[in-house]
Amino acid sequence: MRQIEIKTKGLSQNIFAGQYHSAFKGRGMAFSEVREYSFGDDVRDIDWNVTARHSKPYIKVFEEERELTVVLLIDVSGSKNFGTQGQMKKDVITEIAATLAFSAMQNNDKIGVIFFSNTIEKFIPPKKGKKHILYIIRELIDFQPTETKTDIAQVLQYLTSAIKKRCTTFLISDFVDNTHDYPHALTIANRKHDLVAVQVYDERETKMPNVGLMYIQDAETQAETWVDTASKQVRKNYKNWWEARQTAMQQAFKKSNVDAVSISTNEDYVKALMTLFNKRN
Repeated sequence: MRQIEIKTKGLSQNIFAGQYHSAFKGRGMAFSEVREYSFGDDVRDIDWNVTARHSKPYIKVFEEERELTVVLLIDVSGSKNFGTQGQMKKDVITEIAATLAFSAMQNNDKIGVIFFSNTIEKFIPPKKGKKHILYIIRELIDFQPTETKTDIAQVLQYLTSAIKKRCTTFLISDFVDNTHDYPHALTIANRKHDLVAVQVYDERETKMPNVGLMYIQDAETQAETWVDTASKQVRKNYKNWWEARQTAMQQAFKKSNVDAVSISTNEDYVKALMTLFNKRN
């Protein structure tokens, strides 16, 4: 936990501070003060009550309301426990989530977390402060889900009902969702909130190696079977399946106008997140 805190807090302070601040805007404009009208000011901002009292025009001055509420939707389903590049998907998800949490803290934003599988596993309401961030990180490391499958649509529906005010939401998952019914939920959630999708995957998931007869188990359904990876057709079918799934996912993001990034477990997630942030500016 201490290692993750040191690494991710440093990243949020030294790298993400400016990009996070500019990429994720406040909830709107808040009234600040009134001042005398100057040539070129928008007449729609005139405060007629103050103007009447002083017999000369005054305008309302507004400032951007910077404080955000950030909610992390963290996939804790069975497929997160996979990795062939030195670390598992859940390790990368934890570091990304911790970095975003510290970035929110640096910006004085509230942050909450929803852990999900094919059910809502745990909801940590948004709060501020380092103590709250460290509690979130501890849960990211130690949390044990009750289910193994994935239902992204359900957590998005829960988000829209549980969080009433508009918030910035990061959906962090490998998007291994066999229900295939989350595209419509993405659109609805992104209308109410500012939704960003972060896919974490392992390079081995993109293609099947030729290692002969292999016994495999589905981490989410627990189904077991033998696969002849020596077969070119089997490897081709698997590759086609992966590419079709990725294409469908990307089309869902595009249709729902959700900003998204895909990050491999052997990739520098800092660079990927920076690219995402810069794209939003």
